[in-house]
Amino acid sequence: MSGKFLIVTADDFGLHEAVNEAVLQAAARGILTAASLMVAAPATETAVRLAATLPKLRVGLHLVLVDGSPVLAPRHIRALVDSSGRFSDAMVLNSVRFVASRKVRAQLAAEIRAQFEAFARTGLQLDHVNAHKHFHLHPLILEYVLRIGSEFGVSAVRIPQEPLWYSRLAGNAAGAAFLLPWLAMMRWRLRAAGMTVTITVFGVAVSGRLDSQALIAILARLPAGATEIYLHPATPTSGPITESMSTYRHSDELDALLSPAVREAVVASGAVCGGYRDLQACGVQTC
Repeated sequence: MSGKFLIVTADDFGLHEAVNEAVLQAAARGILTAASLMVAAPATETAVRLAATLPKLRVGLHLVLVDGSPVLAPRHIRALVDSSGRFSDAMVLNSVRFVASRKVRAQLAAEIRAQFEAFARTGLQLDHVNAHKHFHLHPLILEYVLRIGSEFGVSAVRIPQEPLWYSRLAGNAAGAAFLLPWLAMMRWRLRAAGMTVTITVFGVAVSGRLDSQALIAILARLPAGATEIYLHPATPTSGPITESMSTYRHSDELDALLSPAVREAVVASGAVCGGYRDLQACGVQTC
């Protein structure tokens, strides 16, 4: 099938009140169509209340298994958290531990289930699932997302596969090429499981730096089929929202979502806009 469908997502919904305010503004007055919710973040309760006032905003689960806080008490997942009760940032080491240790796998599955349960308690309809720092690229995490998520109605998962032409422009061609085998396996597994996926995603190579100019350039070359663009917008704060986001240009991304020129570029692209739930019903190519 032909046609274009565009999902514009704000990740880290609930992480900070500045993120929540940006989602509110961008959904009400900008091009934002979806948000990915952190269910154990400091401003999650406010995010859920805001989402209830934005009926067109599609909200999904942003699984946090690194650089964040768990839903379960630390005593139940000692193998996953550090002395402060936060998830370890050692993604490579943890990737190995997930496979090597039955105890670690059991705790990982329990935490993933707890995050699905926490999302279900919000009363929001689950639009999609992805993971903080794309940790669902890990085959075991993806397996748990599909297995446990099937009990909670998961029907769409992000594949963080950016076009190589854009990765080259952004100076990330080597990193993108390295991930291709993992992404191909991920796409195969998701398609086999009947998940809705997009053909491509933008936001990987320039995470935290998708300003108006970058968005307009992407929209000018928006491919046929389904595309997701994800950002990390926030209103101005006195300091970094988190240490790992110290270089992110949150305000520039919010300005881009609110930009009349960007809105005009969306219209010019001819894309239908919405969330994954809307994509499932529109008949646009998704794989």
